[in-house]
Amino acid sequence: MQTNVTNYIYDKVRVLLTHSGLSEDAIKRYDTLIISAIVIVIAIATMEITYRILLFVIRRIVKRKHYNFLTQMLKGNRMRTVTHIVIPITINTLLPITTSANSIVAHYAELAVSIYYIIAIVMATIAVLSALGDSVFNNSKFHDRPVKGFIQVGKIIVILVSVIIIISILTNKSPLYLIGGLGAFAAVLMLIAKDSIMGFVGGFLLLENDMVRLGDWIEIPGTSINGNVYDISLTIVKVRNWDNTIATIPPYTLINGTFINWRGMSESGGRRIARGYTIKLDNIRPCSETMLRRVKKLDSELATYITRKAEQVANGNIANTANPDGLTNGTIDTNAGLFRAYAEKYLRRHPLIRKDMIIMVRTLEPNETGLPIQFYCFTTTTEWIDYESIQSEIMEHFASVMPLFELYPFQTAGSRDTVISGLLEGQYPIERIDGLPYKTIK
Repeated sequence: MQTNVTNYIYDKVRVLLTHSGLSEDAIKRYDTLIISAIVIVIAIATMEITYRILLFVIRRIVKRKHYNFLTQMLKGNRMRTVTHIVIPITINTLLPITTSANSIVAHYAELAVSIYYIIAIVMATIAVLSALGDSVFNNSKFHDRPVKGFIQVGKIIVILVSVIIIISILTNKSPLYLIGGLGAFAAVLMLIAKDSIMGFVGGFLLLENDMVRLGDWIEIPGTSINGNVYDISLTIVKVRNWDNTIATIPPYTLINGTFINWRGMSESGGRRIARGYTIKLDNIRPCSETMLRRVKKLDSELATYITRKAEQVANGNIANTANPDGLTNGTIDTNAGLFRAYAEKYLRRHPLIRKDMIIMVRTLEPNETGLPIQFYCFTTTTEWIDYESIQSEIMEHFASVMPLFELYPFQTAGSRDTVISGLLEGQYPIERIDGLPYKTIK
């Protein structure tokens, strides 16, 4: 059957070529090449027709209902790249007919078509992976995922497999045989391209372990890198620092070193405040009745607290800190304890402080400058500007009310303080010293 079809095609081609003006000798000499050229033209025409049909169908589908993947396939030359696979399929179908008369030509033609087949499949696969990566990246559910890195891994695997298959075709050996010989090649490759391979492996581990995502705020101690990750691949990680500078980091730097990822903070919805003041030790003293009366006017909740604590003291009901009726939330024995109680209550009723997270006001280890008091809590937002605004408001408020508790933060003395101190020692009238710190506090 094949012989009859072949002879029929040859006869028709000879008649066509004779009518076009070619001699019989030229036709016999170049008949195979001419017929092969005709097959190639047919294959290209088939590819073009297939491309037009698929383009028409996909556009109709996308017009009726939006599919992100199909939309991405329409961009660039991805559809044309995919339809290139039609050319080797067509040639491979017609090849037995066109080369039946010459086995050598048939062998090399089959070899070339097989390689072209693999290359077309690789190109089509890469085009599909690129469209898939873009469609996934545009999805809000996966916007923070390092999609580019995974797509790169897929492309590299496809290319490596195709190279092994092509080499096996050219050498007429099994792909498994080639894979077995890659050990020595890999050792040499490690010496030549050690940094590139380390970068590739580091990038893969970075993606596989979900150590960094797009949009993550990372910080590398000891460096100026402190900002948001806006691009991740197998070979580089790009970070936009707070000063809008761009830092490019090899992935293995993050794998081998230490870095801070603030993603957990962002996902929790609360950003920590852990700041405080160092109070002068000589300002800490027992609470006087005058002070208790004064601070009662400052805050009604604190006034209730003072009254309840006074009743507990009178009844001898002072327990350990685990007892809510005891010393919890501070004490009214000292002005420092009273201030801690006020600060803790202030934070608990603050509308921008998380009530479901730790709220604590504590003293730290005393040092040469005094007794540190730390305010520990979490804001209801993780946005940097909003966080700094909340933190500043809280610290400013505590600084303004501390003198009401006869507490003053440590501050290195300046020339102005020295002058004021000299005036006071010289019994200069205090009411005439403009800007005397805390002069209204009696």
